[in-house]
Amino acid sequence: MFAPLSIPSPEWSYFDLGPFRIHAYALCILAGIVAATIMTSMRLTKRGAEPGIVLDIILWAVPLGIIGARIYHVLTHPGDYFYPGADLLRTLYIWEGGNAIFGALLGGAVGAFIGCRMTGIRFWTFADALAPGMLLAQAMGRLGNWFNHELYGLPTTLPWGLEISSDNPAFPVGLPEGTLFHPTFLYEILWNVLGVAVILFLERKITLRWGKAFAVYLIWYGVGRSFFEAIRVDPSEMFLGVRTNIWAAWVAIAVGVVIFIVQSRRHTGVEISPYVPGREWSAADADIESDNADFDNDEDGNGAADVQKSAAAATSTSGQLP
Repeated sequence: MFAPLSIPSPEWSYFDLGPFRIHAYALCILAGIVAATIMTSMRLTKRGAEPGIVLDIILWAVPLGIIGARIYHVLTHPGDYFYPGADLLRTLYIWEGGNAIFGALLGGAVGAFIGCRMTGIRFWTFADALAPGMLLAQAMGRLGNWFNHELYGLPTTLPWGLEISSDNPAFPVGLPEGTLFHPTFLYEILWNVLGVAVILFLERKITLRWGKAFAVYLIWYGVGRSFFEAIRVDPSEMFLGVRTNIWAAWVAIAVGVVIFIVQSRRHTGVEISPYVPGREWSAADADIESDNADFDNDEDGNGAADVQKSAAAATSTSGQLP
């Protein structure tokens, strides 16, 4: 018998829509990606980037991030996938759970770097714009672990303990049915949402540009993850008696500290443009392109005059910062 205020695990993790099986885990991840994309796009546009340019970057970052997340998970849980008679195709079944955020960071960083090089956006500008959106996406993605009945913590007597059926493959041997567990998915959701607020607050108080907002993200997430990982009961590879994901969290903290210190020393001025030199974009450029399109379709014969007026307006404002 579970406690009155305990958190029940969902009775379903997927539903069928015609011939398709829709997994809640996948929906949570997709919802997080959409939310992060919208938030990042708004922040980049506010800093002077072309509206919608974030889509050109995430077309690289998201696929490589998902691939990196899966590869990292499989490599850090080899016993789940590589054993006599194992179906190696299961290494591709991301809907069963198992997408490591640290792998997503590595793969996504490579994809973002490629996307930024192609669009002319500064990599660190994109990383800063993404920082709170990443935490928001991770918070939403953690709901998928709840639907999958996975990645819960140690047994607890707290009233908000998570209900896990004793027939769950990861249910600790020897514990009685009705045992409650720490809802680490919920802890991480709350921590990540709080992190979004912290980054947005700090940006109002101090200058978090040139990668420093992303550094705060790494430090914040690394601190929280190192604790949540320590109370989880699911099996994981160990190194020197410490779970590999805790080592990864410590690395994230260290990298965040290094980025913050180095970038604070290297860049003491204002970030003038989100673009690398020579790749700048401005609204005036878009107006001229729009006018050129109008000129091509002009029917009243005044297209050339309209384009000349737009060019003159753009020239008069070219010396202003975006």
